[in-house]
Amino acid sequence: MIAVENTTLVLLAAGQSTRFGDADKLDEPFLGRALGLHVAVALEDMPFAERIAVVDSCRIDYGAHGYRVVPNPDATNGMASSVAIGVAAAKARGADAVLVALADMPRVTAAHVFRLFDASTGPDSVVASSDGTHPVPPALFGRDRFDFLLSLKGSSGARDLVRAGRHVITSPAELIDIDTPADLERLRELIHSPEAITRATARRTRE
Repeated sequence: MIAVENTTLVLLAAGQSTRFGDADKLDEPFLGRALGLHVAVALEDMPFAERIAVVDSCRIDYGAHGYRVVPNPDATNGMASSVAIGVAAAKARGADAVLVALADMPRVTAAHVFRLFDASTGPDSVVASSDGTHPVPPALFGRDRFDFLLSLKGSSGARDLVRAGRHVITSPAELIDIDTPADLERLRELIHSPEAITRATARRTRE
């Protein structure tokens, strides 16, 4: 089994968010903090060897939460460029594995991520999350997979690798990712967040 203490957490917080409009979705308020900060806080007590946040335009101060912040100047080229930046940093530090998480998945829990480690078997491990149908991040990759991850291009290069790996099933609600303003509004309403209540009040006032 891969140890958390020998693993680098790579948080992907770069990207164009083109489906979200002009705003940076990671900066949007959700349950009293920025959307893109939730997963960082959820995993803050896990004893990772290092935490790296790969960023471009969001205003979140990941450094204040123990992350080494690394900019991605090529975020328009897809997620693979951010993965490569994080994996290269982890490899240079001698990490046994990387745990790749997305900053736009605000419902991920530490309990689930620990289960990914429980399902790992060694340096060639690939363990992804799943809602029972589709494998998605967070995903754990052993060091024998680093060179492959570094060779990826675009946004979907790791898909076949992840599909062939082990999958740890959790509730679909935990694996919600936010792509559009409508996604965020549905999530706010689903969990009765203060932002949803404020917006509903504002709508009634306008009417």
